[in-house]
Amino acid sequence: MKYYNKLLIIPLLFLFILPSNAYSAEELGIYENLDKFIPDNLEFTNEKGEKIILNKLIDKPTVINLVYYECPGLCSPLLEGVANVITKAKLDLGTEYQVFTISFDPEETSELARMKKETYSGLVKGKNVKDGWKYFTGDQANIDKLLNALGYKIKQEGQEYIHPAAIMIISPKGKITRYLHGTYFLPFDLKMAVVEAMDGRSGPTINKILQYCFSYDPEGKKYVLNFTKISGTMIILLALGLFTGLVLKNRKRKTQKAA
Repeated sequence: MKYYNKLLIIPLLFLFILPSNAYSAEELGIYENLDKFIPDNLEFTNEKGEKIILNKLIDKPTVINLVYYECPGLCSPLLEGVANVITKAKLDLGTEYQVFTISFDPEETSELARMKKETYSGLVKGKNVKDGWKYFTGDQANIDKLLNALGYKIKQEGQEYIHPAAIMIISPKGKITRYLHGTYFLPFDLKMAVVEAMDGRSGPTINKILQYCFSYDPEGKKYVLNFTKISGTMIILLALGLFTGLVLKNRKRKTQKAA
């Protein structure tokens, strides 16, 4: 018994020397709510200044990307990535699917949304961005409801926000069917996500491991490799492996003695 107690101390020591953020949960990020539905009473304002009920506009597969229009960092490459995949995807924007860009900053106006639409629509070639790519703003209550439904967690620091980068695909009935993470999206991935959404089928996120290994650096305005989290995980695995090896070795020794 004393021998086993000593063995138990080994992995515990490794756990204690780990930085706390190596294994603690982080609220900031995306917590996927696949197969759940967005609320049917969300009111937002489009780039024309018109009040709309978001769910009433979702009559086809819909891509939602969350930004704030005065973002100095991550939102620009995200919107550029959306414009790029709209151009390259073999899908008819406005007919087969549509894109909603929604600001999570309640202080932003529909005029600002209109200006952003003009900017990023200019990056799209050969697609109906006028009717197919819509921009919205909203008040805090409706923004919070949408973020909670999508599992999208942000943090405000001064006048800026720390937030993840992803697009979410919604079925014509308002069901969340796919998350595509990052700022660059493959046309094939978008097409498959739209086809699945049309049928109401959800798809797993293949690159969740990338979410775990990378964290957003608010100062550098980019995603960086999270060495602390990765090294912490490796230490835990090594400790458990060492513990298992010692236990098996001890059992083998006892078996040999008994023989």
